[in-house]
Amino acid sequence: MSSIIKVNTVQDVDGNNIINESGNTVTIGKSGDTVQVASGASLIGGGIEWQSSIVTAATITVVAGRGYWLDTSSNAITVTLPGSASVGDRLIFTDYARNWATNAVTINQNSLKFQGNATPNPVYNTNGQSVDIVYSGTTKGWIPNSDDDVTFETPQTYSIDYLVVAGGGAAGSGGGGGGGMRTATTTFTAGTALTATVGAGGVATYVQSNNNGANGGDSSLAGSGFTTFTSSGGGYGAFNYGASTTSRGAAGGAGGGAGRDGTGSNYTGGAGNTPSTSPSQGAAGGAGGSGGYGVGGSGGGGGASGVAGSNGRSPTSPATLGMNGGNGTQSSITGSAVYYAGGGASGSNLDPPTSPVSPAPSGGQGGGGDGSVAADQAAGGTGTANLGGGGGGGDQPSGTTISGSGGSGVVILSVPDADYSGTTTGSPTISTGVSGKTIIKFTGTGTYTV
Repeated sequence: MSSIIKVNTVQDVDGNNIINESGNTVTIGKSGDTVQVASGASLIGGGIEWQSSIVTAATITVVAGRGYWLDTSSNAITVTLPGSASVGDRLIFTDYARNWATNAVTINQNSLKFQGNATPNPVYNTNGQSVDIVYSGTTKGWIPNSDDDVTFETPQTYSIDYLVVAGGGAAGSGGGGGGGMRTATTTFTAGTALTATVGAGGVATYVQSNNNGANGGDSSLAGSGFTTFTSSGGGYGAFNYGASTTSRGAAGGAGGGAGRDGTGSNYTGGAGNTPSTSPSQGAAGGAGGSGGYGVGGSGGGGGASGVAGSNGRSPTSPATLGMNGGNGTQSSITGSAVYYAGGGASGSNLDPPTSPVSPAPSGGQGGGGDGSVAADQAAGGTGTANLGGGGGGGDQPSGTTISGSGGSGVVILSVPDADYSGTTTGSPTISTGVSGKTIIKFTGTGTYTV
């Protein structure tokens, strides 16, 4: 049996209204009272149970109907919302130590929408901030009732400059092509994880081994909602005395230099900008020299808007030295003007062999390897690491002299200081205060979260 008591007002012994209904408003307690919920109990439909423990851990999964004190004095905190929610569910987060500007709070939406957006996860970075959110249903998801900073309720976008340089090609007698070089500026959404992949330099083989070396490896920048941005590895430089198909320089980001055979055939350098991009990612390699002994290969091409490799000499020209590699292209993304993706020089070829004749042919600006001096079985230089330089060619050997391998590439990001998140993997080099930009330099695979 149940009983019903119908009243509009309940008073205490002093005649103060402690429960009162007026219209559609119910007031509990009188002015100055503290309304307390018993330990272990919770209020349904918007009531908040404040947690006594201060949250300092880097991650926490929260429960609807609760309030949390978040202390980011030692580290940033990621708050994971419930995986399911009912209309009216409410949560409050408060900056306990007024330190969110130093270490921000990120809200992991956990598959639910936040103010109608599936991504990105909201970030709060204002000292003294308090975030009060209520679940509205599947259309809009969690909606801030009060968050003291409306700019963080919608997806934020940031403009980032980036440079992507591929690995340089290996040399034969012809110089290796510089790695493809591309640069751009794109607006990214906050929370996007960008993955940098850095191409290795092509590995060289013996010049007269009938086995050309390798192209350089591709470098790229990829991320969710972003079309992968790729620079192609530099083409290898060909060896001498091959058939027409093997003494041609290889195509690549920049093309490799050609070799030649003993009958005097003139072989073509490798095509640059392969596959084609706009603007171009690299120039062509030079053509092989025409004539018999005493003629070396050609220089590799330079990356981006760089110079094509020099063509090989004929035997009537001074045949003591090889040909220079094409210059790469200059970039100031790091705050300093630096050349990248220089082509490798060809090897010198003198028959009969004599004492070394120097200087060696020069690799192109941007890390291109120097070619061999004019001496029997002289070696070519290696392309410079993290500049994407092509390898330098060697002399026509008897199977003992190796030509130069290509240099590895690099991926560089330039982020406005105010927008830099500090979230990286792969141990990139970080430089701050560069004309208001933070420079993130990847020499190996890694990530940056916008």
